[in-house]
Amino acid sequence: MPPFITLEEHYASPKVREASAEARAHYANFPPAIMSKLESLGEDRIQDLDKGNVSLQVISHGPGNLSPLLCSEVNDDLASAIARNPTRLAGFAMLPMSEPAAAVAELERCVTKLGFVGALVDNHLDGQFYDDERFWPIFEKAQELDVPIYIHPTFASDSMMEHYKGNYSDSVALALSAFGWAWHAETGHHILRLFASGLFDRLPRLKIVIGHMGELLPFQLDRVFAISDRWGRERSFREVWRNNIWITTSGMFSLTPLACLLQTTSIDHVLYSVDYPFSPNEKGLRFFEEIEASGLITGGDLELFAYQNAEALLNVKAIHV
Repeated sequence: MPPFITLEEHYASPKVREASAEARAHYANFPPAIMSKLESLGEDRIQDLDKGNVSLQVISHGPGNLSPLLCSEVNDDLASAIARNPTRLAGFAMLPMSEPAAAVAELERCVTKLGFVGALVDNHLDGQFYDDERFWPIFEKAQELDVPIYIHPTFASDSMMEHYKGNYSDSVALALSAFGWAWHAETGHHILRLFASGLFDRLPRLKIVIGHMGELLPFQLDRVFAISDRWGRERSFREVWRNNIWITTSGMFSLTPLACLLQTTSIDHVLYSVDYPFSPNEKGLRFFEEIEASGLITGGDLELFAYQNAEALLNVKAIHV
């Protein structure tokens, strides 16, 4: 069994709960056992890594629109935890996206001073997507530092929620706006917005990571390739998908979407992940065994998928556990 590197793995800082009423309301929906795992950056987390043969877990905080000061404090706390287990934990920076200049400074600090391997950002900022050029200096800094930005689903803003309400309960509307559909559709939509805006023409070496088997894009990819060729961009979406987008399997444990992903995406841009603690590492391990038995990924490609692609993308090293 190869070692694993996982990239969409979460924690929650008590400082965020203390400072943000929105965060308190968000976390109130989580079972106590999940909250305990989210807040743990110590031995409990390491033991859970061992249960799933995870060599290195790249941890990120979210969601939240936090101040620059609070982002820095959260990142400092994560860096301290990584320093206690430097071969088992790594970090994606949390950035104050509402203040792009501060986000640029924090990304540079986290990478150059704290040793973080990139950043994870929410899919939108209270309904605003990052095709707006005021956010582009953040992506420019990521390209300069040669680190990826992971775009992660987030909850619908108040203005977006009306779109998901209908002849059903508000709890159904919430599910449709989030984990039941729109998290994934809106993140795929965001990638297309970034492409259409010309971001990848401006920044041809930018590295973007998305999760959940490609956020619905692989199923539609041939159609997207054809239609996006009309949008007047210098580089085609086919080229951008091949060179600028990496996809993790986080939170998805089904062979059917994986088969679609593998038929549309080069294996060297497909990465194993779990979505801990919302999915246990043991579930990821069982899924890897299912993949191996199915023959969907074979031979040396299994090592690429499990850890080598992540090593190359993040400039990290897996150890056998």
